[in-house]
Amino acid sequence: MTTSWGEFDLTRFPEDPRDTLRAWDAADEYLLRHLEEVSPSGTVVVLGDRWGALVTALAALSPVQISDSFLGREATRANLARAGVDPSAVRLLTTQDPPPERIDVLLVRVPKSHALLEDQLHRLAPALHEGTVVVGTGMVKEIHTSTLQLFERIIGPTRTSLAVKKARLIFATPDPSITPGPSPWPCTYTLDGDSSAVSGRTAVNHAGVFCADRLDVGTRFFLRHLPGPGAPGRRIVDLGCGNGVVGLAAALTDPDAELLFVDESYQAVASAEATFRAGAAPGTKAEFRVGDGLSDVAPGSVDLVLNNPPFHSHHATTDATARRMFTDARRALRPGGELWVIGNRHLGYHVTLRRVFGNSELIAGDPKFVVLKAVKR
Repeated sequence: MTTSWGEFDLTRFPEDPRDTLRAWDAADEYLLRHLEEVSPSGTVVVLGDRWGALVTALAALSPVQISDSFLGREATRANLARAGVDPSAVRLLTTQDPPPERIDVLLVRVPKSHALLEDQLHRLAPALHEGTVVVGTGMVKEIHTSTLQLFERIIGPTRTSLAVKKARLIFATPDPSITPGPSPWPCTYTLDGDSSAVSGRTAVNHAGVFCADRLDVGTRFFLRHLPGPGAPGRRIVDLGCGNGVVGLAAALTDPDAELLFVDESYQAVASAEATFRAGAAPGTKAEFRVGDGLSDVAPGSVDLVLNNPPFHSHHATTDATARRMFTDARRALRPGGELWVIGNRHLGYHVTLRRVFGNSELIAGDPKFVVLKAVKR
């Protein structure tokens, strides 16, 4: 990425030579060009920097990055190191951490999730003051009327720039008279009677977690076809756990099991823990971990992995995440251990599972979804 702030060699995380997607786009470049004219100073906060392109370029300003993505934070660390930046020059926070008490420049990379933007603007608004410079950026397809209305309602008068290379900037002027109130997140709902083992339990969703106010149809189908109880003390992983409903169902079905909830989203893992605490039987063992899939789980230490892999990376469609999850699961499973997967029928996960495990069994299917099982031989 070449800008007036410097030339930077940037990659996503984990690095994959087969990945053709860049670690930045025209929206990042547009914002950096604009900042040449603004000369930002004071406490600079960057919200939603996807792979660290913005804070790497702006490292001389000692920015604060706020991110919901473990993978994004690891990419940021790698990109800063590649640029020769002292790691202490950039402060890395998660969306679950308390934000800075005062913000002089707020830069917002508009996220895919409208809810996550709403929640984070609520959290950051008290730290803004009348002189705070607020600039958002995103591709035109990412910025909607509702996006601008959020800035207007929570921060103050808002306008947009002309589009350049299908990217646009958002300018908001903090209005001290606005009192937006507390964030409406997290939200909770009661799982209905068609939710199998978790019927009547409470689901907790922090902002940005998939299907915040209802159980999605894919998860509902998966819940109806989960495996039954196994040997006492078996270790079960809810991989890519989201709000943790699948792992909770496994814990209720198999109360002697040890559960591990894993997701790369800090919001998701916080949701899963809250869902589990609200619905699991007393004494059920569970661990909650934000990380890169099962990369830090010991080989041959898991009996069952339950997985609903995502097939989007921000707005890009890709099966790279599913491939990595399946490969990680095979490494983590004991011989005879099983990976159970729910996916859209058209994604063809049975082909990928056969490549990784050497086998794939159809457990259940309907016109849209399939539940598949692969066994580590």
